[in-house]
Amino acid sequence: MTHSRARRELRLQRRVIPSELIKPVISYSHKPKKSDGSIHVLVVDDSAVVRQVMQGILSADPKIRVSVAADPIIAFAKIVKETPDVVITDLVMPRMDGLTFLRKLMAERPLPVVVCSEVAHRRTEDAISALELGAVEVIKKPKLGVRDFLNESAVMLLDVVRGAAQAKLAPAPFLPVAPRNTADVVLPLGPAHRHQPAGDKIIAVGASTGGTEAIREFLQAMPPRCPGIVIVQHMPEVFTRAFAERLNRDCTIEVKETVDGDRILNGRALIAPGNHHLLVHSTASGYFAQVKEGPLVSRHRPSVDVLFRSVAKSAGPHAVGVIMTGMGNDGAQGLLEMRNRGALTIAQDEASCVVFGMPKEAIARNAVAAVVPLRRLAETALKMASC
Repeated sequence: MTHSRARRELRLQRRVIPSELIKPVISYSHKPKKSDGSIHVLVVDDSAVVRQVMQGILSADPKIRVSVAADPIIAFAKIVKETPDVVITDLVMPRMDGLTFLRKLMAERPLPVVVCSEVAHRRTEDAISALELGAVEVIKKPKLGVRDFLNESAVMLLDVVRGAAQAKLAPAPFLPVAPRNTADVVLPLGPAHRHQPAGDKIIAVGASTGGTEAIREFLQAMPPRCPGIVIVQHMPEVFTRAFAERLNRDCTIEVKETVDGDRILNGRALIAPGNHHLLVHSTASGYFAQVKEGPLVSRHRPSVDVLFRSVAKSAGPHAVGVIMTGMGNDGAQGLLEMRNRGALTIAQDEASCVVFGMPKEAIARNAVAAVVPLRRLAETALKMASC
C-alpha cells in the first residue's frame, strides 16, 4: 500500500463524528503561529506506555517538541508554566476525567486539543461531547495493542498534530453548560427518617480534585473499629472499583466499591461507584447503602450533595460530615443540611487542599463547624463521632 493511500485511509478512520453534526461556532486563532514552524505538544495520558510511544513518534519530526503529563492536574501546572501549541489527551484518567479537563481548559486557556481515547471507540457520545467542547480531532485508541496501533499510525498522528497546530478554536462562551440540578431531582429533603439506629454513628466524606490521595491518607489513619464511612469521590466509573481495591490493600479497615444494599458497618468504608449516586438509608437494624441512577446533581454523578442530604435525613445528629479538596461547590449545600439536622461537620483547610473550592464554598455557607489540615481530618472526625 502506498503512503498516500495509507494516509487517506487513516484520515477516514480517525474522525469519529462528521463535522456537520457539530454546532457551528465562531472561530478565532488561539495565538500567533511560530515563524519557524515549530510545534510544542503536551501529551496527557495516565499510561506510561502511551506517553513514551507518543513522545517517540512525534519527536521524530525535528520541528515537534513533546512534553508529557500523567493526569490533567499535572497538565494544568505545565500549561501555566509554558503554553503548548497542541494538547493530546485521553478521556479516562485519574483525579480528573478528560471531558472535565477539556471543558476547563477551553474555558480558561483555549488550545487545540486532540482526543486519543479507547472510550471514544466504545461510547460515541463521549466523542460527540469532546468535539462539542472544542476538540479539533478524535482518534479511536484500541483497548489492546495500543503500542502497535500508535506505531502503525505514526503518519496519521503527525498529520493530526500539524493540522491541530493551525486550528481555529471556538470561544468559551459557546461551550455547552451542563444543567446545575440540585439534590431534589434525586432525593427531596423532607423530614428525617423515622428509624435512626440508636448509638450508631457514620462518617460521610465528599471530595473531588486531589481527593484520591486525601481519602487515602484519611482512611489509613482510621482504626479497625471506626464508625462506618461512606464516600463520594468524583471519578469515572472504570476507576472507582480499582481505587477501592487499592485502598483496601493499603488500609487497616475494609474498603470496597458500594453495591446496592451494602450494610454500613464499623470498620468499613464504602466508595460510591462511578456514574451512580450513593445514598444512605436507615432502618431499625442499621444503615444501608443505596446505589441509584439519576441526573447529574451539581454537575456530578455521583454527587456529594446527594450523599450528604441522604445522611442528613437518615442519620441526622448521629453523623459527621467531611468535605475535602475539590473544584466547584458540590457538597456545600448538602453539608449545610447535615449541620442543620444536628451533624458535626469538618472542612479541609486551604493549605492542604489541591483545590480549595468545595471546602471554601461550604465554609462560606456556614456549613462547617471545624476547619483542619488533612493530617488532622481523621482524628477530628473520630473525636466528633465519639461525642
